[in-house]
Formats: sequence, structure tokens, C-alpha cells
Amino acid sequence: MEYNGSMQEPTPILVTGSAGFIGYHLTKALLANGETVVGIDNLNDYYPVALKMARLDQLTHPRFTFCQLDIADSLSLDELFGRYRFRFVVNLAAQAGVRYSITNPRAYLESNLAGFLNILEACRHHDVEHLLYASSSSVYGLNDTVPYSTDDRVDNPVSLYAATKKSNELLAHAYTHLYGFATTGLRFFTVYGPWGRPDMAYYSFAQAIVAGKTIKVFNKGDMWRDFTYVDDVITALLKIIPAPPQPNEHGDRYKIYNIGNNKPVRLSQFIDTLESCLGKTAQKEYLPMQAGDVYQTYADVTELERDFGFRPDTPLSDGLSAFVKWFYAYHA
Repeated sequence: MEYNGSMQEPTPILVTGSAGFIGYHLTKALLANGETVVGIDNLNDYYPVALKMARLDQLTHPRFTFCQLDIADSLSLDELFGRYRFRFVVNLAAQAGVRYSITNPRAYLESNLAGFLNILEACRHHDVEHLLYASSSSVYGLNDTVPYSTDDRVDNPVSLYAATKKSNELLAHAYTHLYGFATTGLRFFTVYGPWGRPDMAYYSFAQAIVAGKTIKVFNKGDMWRDFTYVDDVITALLKIIPAPPQPNEHGDRYKIYNIGNNKPVRLSQFIDTLESCLGKTAQKEYLPMQAGDVYQTYADVTELERDFGFRPDTPLSDGLSAFVKWFYAYHA
């Protein structure tokens, strides 16, 4: 396990998945706020490693230490926690992608289950004060009552990815109850923006449209998504990290928040907006609903607003304009 960079403060914040989309933006924001950050990532090739390396290049900073490490490697992870006295840990490392989980299920068991258990064990044995971890709107599965509330039952996942994220929430609850450290789960709703993931629809659509290729539009564009701009996600994270949940009625410091824009957009409208931002029109192939997809996502963010006085609100047109500006610069 190799380390580079330097540590100027005794209690850095750990960000796992720091070369990933949200992890990159969070690390950048923490550094801008004067924090010291240790970042880890296994730099897998689920999507081009060059993009992950380009993000890391943007994070060069005397208060940032990066280590290429897989959270499924329990021994190296324990060594890392022993080396640094983390108060706050943000676990964003995971095997992402609903559709990829249909054809590559074992990748999700190693990272999202075994890896997350290793994070919990490390937090338990090294006196971490607050663990935040990425869950997903996909846990709502076949729920048809909207907007989705964190009080809803989430027992009907329609993908293995969703099942692993629900499992993370259950594991976190058990560890909070048994060992006392605070955990907060974050159910992200379709996060998008600059430096995003190429497997996400807005990014892959942009690549296809610019190249003059056909995009596949599932359910004939009749699906709704709560698109959430990445800067809003980071604002929420910065507020939640230093604020561990208070004990609930059972004495457990355990909480889950929806992080969503609270304004679902129809897929066809989303494509129209993206075309407008790109200045190009897409060739479209209309297809039925794909396995693992859900018809709609819609976040109830009442608790986030109540506890932190914040709700994501970036309009889709503004967020996609920012993405397209970055997209053209990066792919120049």
C-alpha cells in the first residue's frame, strides 16, 4: 500500500471512491473549506480509468493524500485506519450501475457487501465518530407511492444493485445499534454534472448525439427521474458530515436522507433539454422498458430541509448547461 502527499492535521476526513464522480467533487469542496482529506479508490475499469486519473490530477493539494486501495482488502483498510485517526468517514466507493448488475452480479457482492462490511468493521475498531455512506434511490424499487419518503418500506428491489444498497442500510443499522457509532445513509437520486460517469444516460447520450449516433430511449421516453445536480449533493454532504444524528427512540444514532431535486422530469423532456444545450438533435430508437429500470423516481426531502435548512433546487437546464460546457472542454 503506497501513500503520497502529506498530512498537516491529526484528524483528516476519509473519502472512499475519491476518484469517482461524487467523491471527486466532495474532496475538492472539503479541500476548499480547509479540511485535510485522505482519499482511496481502487481505480477499476468499469468506465475509463483515464477519467478517474484526470479527476485526481485536479485534486493535487498539500492537504490531500491519495492511496490506491480496494475496500474489499480488509487488511490494507485496517492499516489505513490505524495510520490516520479519522473522525469522519464518507464511503462513496461501490460498484455502480443498475444495468451492469444484471450481467455482472459478483462484482457487486465483493465491493458493495464485503467492502462495506470492512468499512463498518474499521469504523468500529478505530473509534470513528460518524460514517456517511452512499445508498441509492433504487432501493425504492416497485414503490408506487410518490414522492418517496424515507419512512416508506423498501422491500421490493428490482436489481441486485438496489438490493446491495438496501443491505448497506441494514448493516449500518445493526452496527450503530451494537457498537454505538453514528451512521447516516444517503439515498442519491440520479446525480449528474461535470466530471460525471460515462455510463449515466446524460453522459452517454451526449457522446452519441455529438457523434451523430442513435440513442436508445426506453419506454418511449415515458419515464420520470429526479435529476439532482452534483453541487447540490455536495452542499448536503458538507452540512451532514459534521452533524452525526442524535439518538432515535431506540437510542441509535442512525439516519437516512433522500438527496434529490424534488422535481421529477420526464425522460423525453430531459432529452429535449440536453439537445438544446448541445446545439444538436439526437437520432432516437424507441424501446420498451428495460429490466431493472423503474418508471419514476421522486424524492421527498422534507427531513433534509427540516434538519439542515437545505433542499436541492438547481434547475435541469442550468445543470445540463454546466455539464455540456465541461463535456466539450474535456473532449476537445
